[in-house]
Parts: sequence; structure tokens; C-alpha cells
Amino acid sequence: MAMLVPTVMLNSGHEMPLIGMGTAPTAPTLPPIDQLVSIFIDAIEAGYRHFDTAAVYGSEEALGRAMAEAIQRGLIKSREDVFITSKLWCTETHHDLVLPALKRSLARLGMDYLDLYHIHWPARMKNGNDQEIKVVNEDVIPFDIRGTWEAMEECYKLGLAKSIGVCNFSCTKLSQLLTHATIPPAVNQVEMHVAWRQEKMLAFCKEKGIHVSAWSPLGANGIPFWGNHAVMQNSVLKDIAFHRQKTIPQVALRWVYEQGVSVLVKSFNKDRMRENLQILDWELSNEENAKIQEIPQCRGFKGEVFVHPDGPYKSPDEFWDGEL
Repeated sequence: MAMLVPTVMLNSGHEMPLIGMGTAPTAPTLPPIDQLVSIFIDAIEAGYRHFDTAAVYGSEEALGRAMAEAIQRGLIKSREDVFITSKLWCTETHHDLVLPALKRSLARLGMDYLDLYHIHWPARMKNGNDQEIKVVNEDVIPFDIRGTWEAMEECYKLGLAKSIGVCNFSCTKLSQLLTHATIPPAVNQVEMHVAWRQEKMLAFCKEKGIHVSAWSPLGANGIPFWGNHAVMQNSVLKDIAFHRQKTIPQVALRWVYEQGVSVLVKSFNKDRMRENLQILDWELSNEENAKIQEIPQCRGFKGEVFVHPDGPYKSPDEFWDGEL
């Protein structure tokens, strides 16, 4: 029987499941499209109803095909049974490029609307396209938060995105956006795990009514470019997992979930997919939480790829507005 995942009510008035499945490539390429469709069908059968994709991931077409097949097979009743998130890549963050980029994502998904559309990064690049994950420092140019967000609001008003949000925005950038937004972001999706607890961000977003969603809740486990072993090889989590008869990922995910944050977890392995959902019927003790609070903090993704001496961000500290 599929696991029933609780939802959170976003400030847009729409509900979002608190556990989602990430679809980003962790190897140089994704599996072949037919295999990827099968993986997403497995996820539906396990109980996932929230799927997080992006133009640049290359997974939109397979995800759309999987949802259509799931409806055909009766695994879900309709499109309304799933929550689909996609993201606007950095090459498309000019005001006039936002709506066309969203329409291309919808075409690849074979859908009429997204449940949530994000700005992927607070950056703009002058070269490249939204079909490859490629960031060249010299290509990063000033990012017009106001103009881009106005275009995002238009996507919302047209009904093409039921909610709009951002990813990887600092508290400073969120404040800048909120000074002129007529529709506030529903979600800020950020790196968050036991080794990067995002306490300042959580407090800020709670005050502003913005939901926080966690990418890389397992620290991306050593993946080149942004990952590390600070979660999966953590001795505190190992000890808690041993005494609880849980897996280390289950302990790590449960901690994020207990912060009132939605969790985006990725595994293409059928057994681990199910294990990652088994975090809902137990709680960490005060003693366990206190031990987790002592874990040293270190942001995994420093943002160096967006930094250049002649660009808008001249250091990682500038990119994150000191929130390192």
C-alpha cells in the first residue's frame, strides 16, 4: 500500500506534499528515458505525489510520460493527484524569456500547468541554454530580481503556475524581492541538512509566511560540485540510527521534516525510495535533537561557479550576502 504523505498549505492557497522526489542527475547523465519513466512509476507506486524537476535536469519529458502512464494504469486518478515543480534556468531569467521558458517546460511535461514554478538560482547568464547544466563564471551578468519576478507573477496570473517560488535565495535577496512583489514567493527551496541547518533562513521565512523546502537533505553524499559526506558519514547520525534501528537517511530526513520543512529526496532505487518515506510515524527525542544541534555547520554548495572578478558576484560571500 502506498504511503500517505502529509501536506502543507502554501501562502498561495494550494497544498503541497511534505516529501517530494528529486529528479536531478547525480551522474553525468540520467538513465535512458524509458528507464526513467519506469523509475517514476515505481515512485508513484511507493507513495510519492510530489515531484521536483527543472528545465536543466533533462527529466521533464520522462516525468510527464510517467504521470500520463500512471493515470492510464489507475495508479492516480488525474493530474490533480500529483504536485509538479519545475524551475527557470539562469539563461532564461530575463523578464521577456520567463514565460516562453515555462511554456517549453509545460510542453516537455505534456501538462497545462505547474503546481510550483521556481527561479532556479538568483543569477543570470548571457550564453547557453536551459537544456544543459553549465555555468561559466564569465557568462554571469547582473540579475534583475524585480523584472524576473514580475514575469513570474504573470505566469501565475495566467494560471500556468499555481504557485511561484525561488531557490537558493538568501534572506537579503528575499527581502529585496518582497519590497516590490505583489505576489510573494510561496517557497524558498534551499540546501538544508543536519550539517547546514539554515536557522536564520527558517526564522525569516516563518515571519514572512514563506515555506522552506530542503534540497540535498542527505548532503548529496560526496557528489562532485556541491556534495559532501557531512551527513551520511556523521557519527552522531550513525549512533542514533543504530539505537533506533533506522537508516542514517531516515534519521537525517526525519530531522529536516521536524523543522516544518518539506524534504526533497532522491533515490532511483526502489527499496530506498520506500525507506525514505518511512519517517512519518516516529520522532526524534530531545536528547537526540540536542546531539544533532552540535554537528558542525558547513554549506555544501559555496557558489564559486557564479563568482568572477568582473561579474556581479566577486566572492561566494557576495553571492550569499554573507550568509555562509
